[in-house]
Amino acid sequence: MASLDWSQCPAVESIPGKVSGAWVFKDTRMPVSIVFENLEAGATIDEIMEWFHVTREQVVTVLEFAARSLDAPVIKQPAPPLDAHPL
Repeated sequence: MASLDWSQCPAVESIPGKVSGAWVFKDTRMPVSIVFENLEAGATIDEIMEWFHVTREQVVTVLEFAARSLDAPVIKQPAPPLDAHPL
């Protein structure tokens, strides 16, 4: 799977020298990856908000951005010529 273009997500930023340039929630030092790691481990959004002091809006924006990125356009294969014969 290709990596996401996080520069298109309004809730995050990457600043050279801040958390080694990792994508973090805007105006924080909290890496976006922490949301996915904790959800994978079974945490709830409410727990993530409490543990890492991020807002529901921030978490939801990141999750929605990631979900939309999975909606890849369908690539259609060109139809074979009408006079093609199988070998």
